[in-house]
Amino acid sequence: MPTPQLSVQLYSTRHALELDEDGTFARLAALGLRNVEVYGFVHRAAELAEALGRHGLTARTGHANLLSPENGHGDPVPSLEETFAAAGVLGLQTVFDPFVPAARWADGTEIARTAALLNAAAERGAAHGLTVGYHNHSQEFVHTVDGVNAFDHFADRLDPSVALEIDLYWASAGGNDAVALLRRLGSRVRALHIKDGAIIDDPFTSGAPFDPADTRQVAAGRGEVPLDAALDAAPDAEFAILEFDHYDGDIFEGIEAGIAYLSGKGIV
Repeated sequence: MPTPQLSVQLYSTRHALELDEDGTFARLAALGLRNVEVYGFVHRAAELAEALGRHGLTARTGHANLLSPENGHGDPVPSLEETFAAAGVLGLQTVFDPFVPAARWADGTEIARTAALLNAAAERGAAHGLTVGYHNHSQEFVHTVDGVNAFDHFADRLDPSVALEIDLYWASAGGNDAVALLRRLGSRVRALHIKDGAIIDDPFTSGAPFDPADTRQVAAGRGEVPLDAALDAAPDAEFAILEFDHYDGDIFEGIEAGIAYLSGKGIV
C-alpha cells in the first residue's frame, strides 16, 4: 500500500501569507514540509512558483474554480485554458474544484450537469498533462437523489479519470459516515484533507453567511472526525493534506501538531 505524501493547503495560512508570504513559506519549510496545496494561483503562477522554490517547497495539487462562472464574490473566473496553463507553470499534477454552491446539489438534473462539466474539464486538463478533480464540503450530502446522497449520485456520473479529494471534516458533518464513503469510492480518492474538530451540521444550505470560526476545528487527532479509520479506508490516496478553515490559536502550532499526528502514521 503506497504511503500518501504530507502536504498543507495554503488557505490555512492565508492571514499569515497576507502579512508576510516569504516568512510564511520559511516557517512551513522549517516544520519539515516539502509539499503544499495552492489556491488562487492562476494570476500569479510564476511568482508563486519562484517563491515556493526559494524554500524548497513544491506544489503538486491546487484548488481552482472550474465549474462555476463566478468565484462566489461576483468576479468572473479564469478560463480553463488559463487555469491549466498556470497549473503547468507551477508543476501541478491535479487541479481540484473546491466548491459548488449548495443550490446545485438539490436536483438530479443539476447534479448531472455539474458532473458533465467536470468530465469535460478533465478531458481538457488531460491535454495539458493534468488530472482534474473535485473537493467536497458538506452541502453535497444533504439531499437524496434516486435513493442515494447527492455526492454519490454525482460520483456515479463522473468519468473514471476524474479524481476525488475528500475533506474528512466536511464529509463527516451532519453525522455522515466518511469512512463508509471512502470505501465506496475506492481508488478514485486521490487525496484527503486531514481536518479535525467537532462534528457540526452542514452550514451551507442554511442560507446564512458561513463563518469559519463556527467550525470549532482543532489539530488533527484531537477532535471527533475518525481520521485513523479514514486513512485506513483510503489506501490509494496520494496526498494527506492538512487544512484548517479556522484555528483558534497559532496556526503554525496547529499545523505542527498535524504533522506530528501524520508522522505517527508514517506519513511524511
